[in-house]
Amino acid sequence: MRQTPSWLITQTATLTHRLVGAALTDIGATRYQYAVLAAVEEFGPISQAEIGRRCHIDRSDVVATLNELAGHGHVDRTQDPADKRQNLITLTRTGRARLRQITQAVDAAQTSLLGDLPEEHRTQLVGTLQRILDHHVRPSE
Repeated sequence: MRQTPSWLITQTATLTHRLVGAALTDIGATRYQYAVLAAVEEFGPISQAEIGRRCHIDRSDVVATLNELAGHGHVDRTQDPADKRQNLITLTRTGRARLRQITQAVDAAQTSLLGDLPEEHRTQLVGTLQRILDHHVRPSE
């Protein structure tokens, strides 16, 4: 089994899930909060529907997560002037600070996961995983 890529990826994903989950729990954050904040940071003002598509999060989970984030003052919702039926989501100053805090926790989990793997190998691993995903996921997804 230790020579089977799918088995190795599954085992590593399980370990990663546990490490990142613990790091997020320690700071009172969730994976969805991280994904949503990071998406808004990366793509700028973005609709709720687009967040769901880009993050592969169900619409109801996006709404619940945005409600939590808005309740803590991390995001603002404003009506999209181009399409009155949808809201645009933007980060607030406190949202950017929260994203930095969550990113630091996730980065620490990544460091723990990769241990003493040299930077060159880390870069190679990320590139290989990106190529695998790109092969299976269309750019519009």
